[in-house]
Amino acid sequence: MKITVIGGTGLIGSQLVSTLRAAGHEVVAASLSSGVDLLTGAGLDQALAGADTVVNVTNSPTFDEASPDFFRTTTGNLLAAGERAGVGHQVILSIVGVDRVPQLDYYRAKTLQEDVLKQGPTPYSIVRATQFFEFMDAVLAWTADDHTVRLPSTPVRPMAAADVVAALAEVTTGAPLNGTVDVAGPEVFALDELGRLTLSARQDPRRVVTDEQAGMFAAVEGDVLTGGPDARPASTSYGEWLGTTR
Repeated sequence: MKITVIGGTGLIGSQLVSTLRAAGHEVVAASLSSGVDLLTGAGLDQALAGADTVVNVTNSPTFDEASPDFFRTTTGNLLAAGERAGVGHQVILSIVGVDRVPQLDYYRAKTLQEDVLKQGPTPYSIVRATQFFEFMDAVLAWTADDHTVRLPSTPVRPMAAADVVAALAEVTTGAPLNGTVDVAGPEVFALDELGRLTLSARQDPRRVVTDEQAGMFAAVEGDVLTGGPDARPASTSYGEWLGTTR
């Protein structure tokens, strides 16, 4: 199978390219660095030539009100190029619970991306994943000073990027779902407690203060980010992952 990975040099994309190649597939890793620009459409026709499946793991450069236009334009350009190339399966990576947090610009933008894909001309699959373990440092940095980190107690069910890649690879090489699958980590944490575990494991002396108004995830109500009972559970626990990254 010939597969084009748009965003093939990023955290998820680079691992996905390696996984698919190891399984014997012909893979094109497309990105700005290889001359493919989703916003303008430059290089797309060449990158998609002969592809059976296209996987889009690119991200908006901002999380603000500009992100909907990014996803509307880039998804439209990719669908049009895919139709010209005869692509039979379009896959995107999205976020668990994304359509249930309309108060966040970025989540509205990702929901828009899903909607544009669903309305497009090509069979599709949407893989929704929970937050990545690898992004925990960024989450801590959003609301930190020299002595404290402020985090809400929002329930989360994070997962390793490697497990996200495994789920994406399975869906990418299968028949189009024409639907959505949720994948999530094996454990549910309160975000503030996850912060404490992270700082402790890294011997960081800062203190986590529970603040229900702090950071982006303060806008999320209930267990929206945990994926519910139908989510496919990943295998890597947060403790296992921390042990490999110390």
